Amino acid sequence: MLNKTKINVAIQLLPIGSNTTLETIDKAINLIQDSNLKYIVCPFETVVEGSYSEIFSLVDLIRTTTLQNGCPELIINLKIHASTSDLNINDKLIKYNHNA
Repeated sequence: MLNKTKINVAIQLLPIGSNTTLETIDKAINLIQDSNLKYIVCPFETVVEGSYSEIFSLVDLIRTTTLQNGCPELIINLKIHASTSDLNINDKLIKYNHNA
């Protein structure tokens, strides 16, 4: 069933008009950590693995929390990799990371 299939989504948060941009991004990463979804923090985005509904609930939480806590405007860029079967972050990284 596609609704339960794991997808990978790269989430990039770009706060606008916030004097605490890195703090805002750190808070968004904390929300990702608290989601209990598998994730990897990268220099320009964070990649999250989970079902479509889990990830888009998380994106909405990031959006609302960021806007309600001192950031007047933001851009959220998403890159979505979906398939008819589960997608796993480790499968994409294993050939590059000897510790995976």
